[in-house]
Amino acid sequence: MTEAAVNDSRESLAHHPWRYKLSCVISLLLCVSPWGWAQTKAQHSAIGQTDGERRGTLSLEAARTNPLQLRNLLKKMPKGADLHNHLFGAVSAESWIRAAVEDQLCVNLDSLSFAKPQATTENASPEVRCGSGQVPAASAYKDQHLFDALVDAFSMRGFVPSPGVTGHDHFFDAFSKFIETDPRHLGEWLDEIATRADTQNEQYLELMHTPEFGHAAALGQEIGWRGDFGQLRDLLLAHGLRDEVALAKTSMDEAEVLRRQREHCGQPDAASACRVQIRYLCQVLRGFPKEQVFAQTLLCFETAAADPRFVGINFVMPEDGFLSMSDYGLHMHIIAFLRAFYPKIHLSLHAGELAPGLVPYEGLCCHIRLAVEEAKAERIGHGVDVMYEDRPHELLKEMARNHVMVEINLTSNDVILGVSAKDHPFPLYRQFGVPVALATDDEGVSRIDLTHEYVRAVQTYGLNYADLKRMVRTGLEHIFLPGGSLWRVPDAFTDATLACSKDSLGSAKPSSSCAGFLKSSEKAIQQWELERRFREFESSL
Repeated sequence: MTEAAVNDSRESLAHHPWRYKLSCVISLLLCVSPWGWAQTKAQHSAIGQTDGERRGTLSLEAARTNPLQLRNLLKKMPKGADLHNHLFGAVSAESWIRAAVEDQLCVNLDSLSFAKPQATTENASPEVRCGSGQVPAASAYKDQHLFDALVDAFSMRGFVPSPGVTGHDHFFDAFSKFIETDPRHLGEWLDEIATRADTQNEQYLELMHTPEFGHAAALGQEIGWRGDFGQLRDLLLAHGLRDEVALAKTSMDEAEVLRRQREHCGQPDAASACRVQIRYLCQVLRGFPKEQVFAQTLLCFETAAADPRFVGINFVMPEDGFLSMSDYGLHMHIIAFLRAFYPKIHLSLHAGELAPGLVPYEGLCCHIRLAVEEAKAERIGHGVDVMYEDRPHELLKEMARNHVMVEINLTSNDVILGVSAKDHPFPLYRQFGVPVALATDDEGVSRIDLTHEYVRAVQTYGLNYADLKRMVRTGLEHIFLPGGSLWRVPDAFTDATLACSKDSLGSAKPSSSCAGFLKSSEKAIQQWELERRFREFESSL
């Protein structure tokens, strides 16, 4: 612009002060809008980036305003781990229907749930005989309306709230509808989940799974509640609670063999999904009477102690349920007591999956704090009600100081709790330096994947490439695999541990000192692989 033009512009603004005010407002809006904020952050984050990270930044900014291009880019981006993923909740509705057909189950047309048949004829073409108001599950393949109704009942597809039916209710009700399927399909479901993860450049999963606990629950009920936790533990063990540990191990052995067979792992035509490493968190169903919850918790600790594939435990079922709420403090005491016997077993807990109105305000006071301070949880799942807790800022600082990671489930929190965008604490966790990583929760029920959550985070919160890369690294920093971290300082992804400090991270040939360190740490191996994938991804941009 010439000097004369500048003077003309100034004179125009002087004679028309409203134009000056309008120009100021527009400039301010550009700074505070998600687009302007993202532009400013992108420019700032470019400082100190590698060439590959600069390409990542430019690619993300170019795709930011086009949802399809954004998804395509983020699907290819390495995403490390999904650490909050329920095994049964990750299975698609179509897979449940297929399993029910193979199991020769029936469909209750009223409840749209699977049921055992009254009888099955034994001949070349077995015939399923169902009860009144039921039809064979195979009917869904001939009746598109029934097929669609089952998919909708088993998932959030097309869900619209109606009087008396909320997203919360529809979501949690889905699990009881397909529970009759045979667990022999577990290996198929592992294959499905691993394949989905592999197509999105995920490399590691910690799937929440509940092994068979019928014997433990029966023992808990038979022995009854004892206020003396030590005595109760001794009685349960003396009456054979450990017997179910072997059953859990056998079940997982069979499932993993089937998964490897389906993916041809170890063979020349092995599927790329074989690369996805899966570990498990033993789920405790907290909606049961306290004596059964104690027995389940003990069984999960015993299972994790005996089978290294189970790297930790978690408590599940709706947090707003009557027993979940009334016994919450007791559950934290139980965990704290039992952890003393199993100090190497890790702990992630659903805490703060609550919102105003779902429970009274008094019920929002302290679940996250109790999980962090009483049970000593290393990770928190959801953490949505953190700002309704007593002294929330102190709690946030404590979580940051102690590196307690929060597993962020954006879509799940939206459809179940109705909490999203500005009402979600995700930005606050980041503001206070609390480690966070995106997760899916129940990707099959929600009809999403991890890429969807990254797209949502970028679109909703204006995240840049550096933000995404940091979250991906954070996820692997907080996995429960044994061994030291690749990074020298927790959650500070600047300097590698001393043994690898002179290496190019993710290179094909680490130094002898670094190779020795990696050999000693399953966790660091995953982190090294992530850096290799980032190098590969960024070089392709």
